[in-house]
Amino acid sequence: MKTSPAVAKSYAKALFELARERQQSEQIGVEVERAAGVVRDDPALGAVLGRPWIGGADKRAVAGEIAQRLQLSALGRDFLALVAAQGRADHLGAIALAYRDLLDAEQGRVRARVRTAVPLTESDRAALGARLGRALGGKRVLIDEVLDTNLLGGFVAEIGSLIVDGSLNGQLSRLRERLTHG
Repeated sequence: MKTSPAVAKSYAKALFELARERQQSEQIGVEVERAAGVVRDDPALGAVLGRPWIGGADKRAVAGEIAQRLQLSALGRDFLALVAAQGRADHLGAIALAYRDLLDAEQGRVRARVRTAVPLTESDRAALGARLGRALGGKRVLIDEVLDTNLLGGFVAEIGSLIVDGSLNGQLSRLRERLTHG
């Protein structure tokens, strides 16, 4: 079954509100990501939870076993059981991402996917995060680094729909554009 972003967002928002009321926002985010990872990494488990002819009670029992194995909180356990019983286990990955976005927004964080030619040192990572954060109005930037062997040097940061191109490839391209178009 194809996941629906709208469905994932509605589940994530409901879970986020409950977690916030119980002051468990961070913990629940970690738990949902772990549960999504288990379902993603075990195709047989995902198939069982996705089969329409398996009853909700049986799916809840399977979800309970997963929750116990992962040592989830009561809220995490109940949420996983609800998602499984409703036949939405295939949405867990998207729910985890939507939940993470809600948590990041509440805490003034943004995530940047940064492509680099060589791995960043911790000091480079901190300096880049601080610089991007200032450019984004003081937000805290969490960097997800990806090595890109096609880059000659520098970096390309993607933050939502914003792209900051500080790569040598980009600089050469801009220089070529200026030279050819005056």
